[in-house]
Amino acid sequence: MAIASTFQRLHRSLVNSAGTIVFGMEDGTVSIFGLIFGVAATTSETKTVLIAGASGAVAAAVSMMAGAYLDVETTRDAIAANRALVQADGAQAMASLGERLKKAGLTKQQSAALSGAVQHDRAALGGLLLALQGASDSSLNPWEQALWMLLADFLAAAVPILPFVFAPIPQARIISATVTIALLVALGIGRARIAKRSVVRTIAETVSIGIAAALAGVVIGVLINRGFGG
Repeated sequence: MAIASTFQRLHRSLVNSAGTIVFGMEDGTVSIFGLIFGVAATTSETKTVLIAGASGAVAAAVSMMAGAYLDVETTRDAIAANRALVQADGAQAMASLGERLKKAGLTKQQSAALSGAVQHDRAALGGLLLALQGASDSSLNPWEQALWMLLADFLAAAVPILPFVFAPIPQARIISATVTIALLVALGIGRARIAKRSVVRTIAETVSIGIAAALAGVVIGVLINRGFGG
């Protein structure tokens, strides 16, 4: 029973963090793909490529973890402040609602109708303010999102790196490019399903970004190598 409960919580956490996981995997894949190919284009030493890739992957994953934590924490604090405002000062909350409805482009009549509908219902007023703020009423756990981001970013970043562990650099470049593009295709499908977008278009965008990052890494690596090589 305890194992089943743990799996249920893990599944719920995974579903709630799907967007964070896809974003983390895309960031880890694209950034390290560009880094690893930039270094591999200028050296024949596997050790150098692995040090650059591993250190970049760890630094990027920790940075994205911190960013995910701060983002969710800031959103949760904004929700808490919004609820406190509604509970402490209904008049000020109504005034804030009027301003947000105006910014949203509603007419005076539409704003008056909505304001009148929630004027005597604090819960509905708070929910409408949250909706206009673009925040979900069910706040996420910042540590949960941060840990999923760390795991997703680091594991995805390992994909372009691992071929250089098992193969010489010339062959590893080909293997790395192949498996990384395959991962980008899978991420494109995931993004399309989450955002309800065209699968073909989203895959093309995701793969193009990855290829552009790799080319940028190669260009800057070659330029620096030539500039300081002599």
